[in-house]
Amino acid sequence: MKTLLIVWHSRTGGTRRMAQAAAEGAGLEAGVRTRLVPAEQAGPADLLEAAGYIFAAPENLGSLSGAMKEFFDRAYYPVLDQIQGRPYAAMICASSDGSGAARQVARIATGWRLRAVAEPLVVCTHAQTPEAILAEKTLSADQLAPCAELGQALAAGLALGVF
Repeated sequence: MKTLLIVWHSRTGGTRRMAQAAAEGAGLEAGVRTRLVPAEQAGPADLLEAAGYIFAAPENLGSLSGAMKEFFDRAYYPVLDQIQGRPYAAMICASSDGSGAARQVARIATGWRLRAVAEPLVVCTHAQTPEAILAEKTLSADQLAPCAELGQALAAGLALGVF
């Protein structure tokens, strides 16, 4: 059975909810095991075991969150030249546009020679004040639906051997 690994980091809950929605969508596909692993706990062995990936993180100060970047730092060289060609997608929870974090994930994935199977999915919370930025995030069903669809699509591609 193929495994879809969803590695996520969240400070205020938005990205966690996105990752959970993706896992729920992926769970609709038979023949694919979904693992939802916090970035602080994920490592090289998790990447090697999986057939495909979703990387979910918040954008902080226009960049990938530190804990997600630290996951990539820990895992990068131990799996280099061992996961090339595997499919991945990125999900970013951002206060504004999310493009900085999405670019960072793409650069890391390019180094691993992963294959992007979807455009980065950015959910924008429009939080602009310190209070709103630091507040627990509640995402709407409309914001979470694309996350579930992405998880289901990636799992379906793995199950069908498309990826």
